[in-house]
Amino acid sequence: MRVLMLAQSYAPIVGGVERMVEDLSLELGRRGHRVSVATLRQPAGEAPPPGGGVEVHTIGSMVHRVPGMHLDAERHHAPPLPDLETTRELRRLLRSERPDVIHAHNWLVNSYLPLDRRSGPALVLSMHDYGLVCATKRFLNRGSDCTGPRVGKCVRCAGDYYGRLKGAGVAVGTRLAEPRLRRAVDVFLPVSTAVRDRCGVEGELHRIVPNFIRELPAPAERDPRLDALPPEPFILYIGDVTIDKGGGQLIEAYKALENPPPLVLIGRCYLKEAEGMPGVHAFGRMPHAVAIEALRRSLFSVIPSLLPETFGLAALEAAAAGRPVVASRIGGLTDVVVDGETGFLILPGSRDDLAAAMQRLLDDEPLRTRMGKAGRRRAGEFGPEAIVPRFEEAYELALAARRGSPAA
Repeated sequence: MRVLMLAQSYAPIVGGVERMVEDLSLELGRRGHRVSVATLRQPAGEAPPPGGGVEVHTIGSMVHRVPGMHLDAERHHAPPLPDLETTRELRRLLRSERPDVIHAHNWLVNSYLPLDRRSGPALVLSMHDYGLVCATKRFLNRGSDCTGPRVGKCVRCAGDYYGRLKGAGVAVGTRLAEPRLRRAVDVFLPVSTAVRDRCGVEGELHRIVPNFIRELPAPAERDPRLDALPPEPFILYIGDVTIDKGGGQLIEAYKALENPPPLVLIGRCYLKEAEGMPGVHAFGRMPHAVAIEALRRSLFSVIPSLLPETFGLAALEAAAAGRPVVASRIGGLTDVVVDGETGFLILPGSRDDLAAAMQRLLDDEPLRTRMGKAGRRRAGEFGPEAIVPRFEEAYELALAARRGSPAA
């Protein structure tokens, strides 16, 4: 089968979706499919990694030449409506690649929609976030779990997130794109029940297909960044340290612990009170392999997010590393963490719940060991050999739906 992935960014850009698209492309290639990737050219001009049999095509975007339209200095993002330059380059790419299936992963799909024809390739959309209905993709409104989209509310929320003018355009664009996407996509692939339910795709043809995890990488030998980690066991948090991610509750819960070990933060730290706080080591960003090695050296991992996380790849990686997880009972984290078995699920935003779960793990080494072993077993359910065939089944389903076959 010929599959064309549409992803706004790709390796070596670091991110959960980027890793997922790369891993899936490589696994499909190993299974005999011809896979190519279309991705936006990025500000730093990163060259895609060679090898693996996956051909990567970088394409342009007109919107990023408009002053003030950059959402992120480190990477280009696709807008929620078609970008004329991107659509033009995708048209040329379709003529040369002639895919059977278009597998889209984010808003880059909107620039493909003007080219979609019922006689053309089947269209599958992996839903890694809430972008089908939410302009910020987070389903968070003014620091609280959102109750659902409404035009006025979404314009205000997006304005707070992107800036007033830009936010209004993104909110309106998201609302305009939604009905066309629902008509064009043959099979929706939400990564969790949370994404399915909040985006309301129960009525469309869909399958929940979670992210998968390959063998965890090892760091380069003698990586000096590993020498900076505390020599004694520590609690680990991986991700941007922000209010939305529960950073404030984490710091307060850590203060409440009795004789705590060090707390290691890996990711951009936006909470200045965390930097320089006794016992807290804020390292900023680290390569994925180094972060995984930090997981292996940790006592357990914490994910105290206030956001309804769409899946919980960080929780799955911790499980694969044999470490318990303390995570918020919200969003896709509940699809990954088995409460009381592979870790603890806590009330989002509760400092007391977070501190109690952390203290319990600190005080009970046999419990940490049991949960770590259960986590490894749980992670095995998300291996490529279990998940990749579900993508292949979705492709066949999409092809049948595109042909109008009763099998769909």
